Amino acid sequence: MIALENVAYSYGGGELLSDISLRLAPGSFHFLTGPSGAGKSTFLKLCYGELLPTAGRITLFDREVRGLSRDDIALTRRRIGVVHQDCQFLDHLPLAANVALPLTVAGKPSGAQDLTDLLTWVGLGNLADARPPQLSGGERQRAALARAIIMGPDVILADEPTGNLDWEMSLRLLTLLVELNRMGKTVLIATHDLNLIRQAKSQIAARVLRITKRKIQLAGADL
Repeated sequence: MIALENVAYSYGGGELLSDISLRLAPGSFHFLTGPSGAGKSTFLKLCYGELLPTAGRITLFDREVRGLSRDDIALTRRRIGVVHQDCQFLDHLPLAANVALPLTVAGKPSGAQDLTDLLTWVGLGNLADARPPQLSGGERQRAALARAIIMGPDVILADEPTGNLDWEMSLRLLTLLVELNRMGKTVLIATHDLNLIRQAKSQIAARVLRITKRKIQLAGADL
């Protein structure tokens, strides 16, 4: 689905990522760890075409990213749901409209029942008319997840989705991501929370990757 071959990325005159080869297979679950500034967010941006590699080759759904037009990139991104740590919403719109924005932008009709079902699934069914400033951190992150998957993507990428949440809310969000994986979705979570990784590994076969010295390596079994 997403494949990187000998990928490197330079930023500000220095190489941030180097010689990375990795394939995210359909239905797989990955964690990406590493210290702050190691390049976790950059790696995710490479995976959904926000950034182009300075060397190497990235293939998204069997198409080489350098050969894609802007329209092709936009269409490809509909198959990849992204959850950012600092999720942004339009404060003047109710939650339901914010979650449905990807459909609006794509010119697709928003089925009222489907939207209601999705909000209920993430535990926000009673907050459809709430404005974003009224939401707690955990509610905002679950809303961000709902927005990321409303187009029915094949892949979900999450960048430190539990970074600002307490443990109970982190587990609620993890449960939703595990459920998505069991539905056949490919999931990649960038996180520094080793407890979250341990919790996930007790439920599913999660592969743990670590950025070390600009390269991605399989983490040890001590996790």
